[in-house]
Amino acid sequence: MIGHAMAVAHKDLRLAFAHGQGPVQAILLGLLLVFMFSLSAQPGERFTPQQGVAIFWLCSAFGVVLIFSLLFRFEEENDTATALLLSPLPIQGLWLGKTMAGFVLLALCQVFFFPAALVFLGLDPGGSLGSMLVMVVSVDLGLCILGGLVGAMGHGQGAKDALLTIIVFPLQIPLLLGGIRIGVGLMQGEDLAGLGDWFGLVLAFDAVFAGAALFLFPHVFRGE
Repeated sequence: MIGHAMAVAHKDLRLAFAHGQGPVQAILLGLLLVFMFSLSAQPGERFTPQQGVAIFWLCSAFGVVLIFSLLFRFEEENDTATALLLSPLPIQGLWLGKTMAGFVLLALCQVFFFPAALVFLGLDPGGSLGSMLVMVVSVDLGLCILGGLVGAMGHGQGAKDALLTIIVFPLQIPLLLGGIRIGVGLMQGEDLAGLGDWFGLVLAFDAVFAGAALFLFPHVFRGE
């Protein structure tokens, strides 16, 4: 299944960048949010770590919606979803491939979001960049697992973007809370051991929704 998933991810990434589009909308929206929030501060005023990290994850949450809307749009063009369902490809491999492609695109977006947060919001990660990277990867994984499952629910729906937004944001709350709390703790000098409960929450979320996606995705994508 891994080989099939990598083929799907490669296909989606190639299509995403074929016309120079990629995650441009998600990047621009995130940068716009960071800039707009930066205008809410008084001259010389610094954002607290909690405010800055929350804005970073807010940009990422909106980015997930745009990214998976783009990825599942590929299957609606020329009815390629039917061809995939009739192919020998395991249907779970399609979900895993979408998740992998979404993870790459979200990470690319955050390459722009993080420096923008440092510059416009005055964040100071200190010496915790390695731990911050572990936190970001853990939360991103959950966001993309969820995006891959919920994105399939809107597949073939006329109002799929609205459906994706309504469903995915409430489900993201535990992940976003974990990401905010861990990020704030690391910026304030706490170590990973002291934030173990929040990491446990994030990893448990990843595991539960990965299992749910493997079971539910075939039924959801087929519209059963």
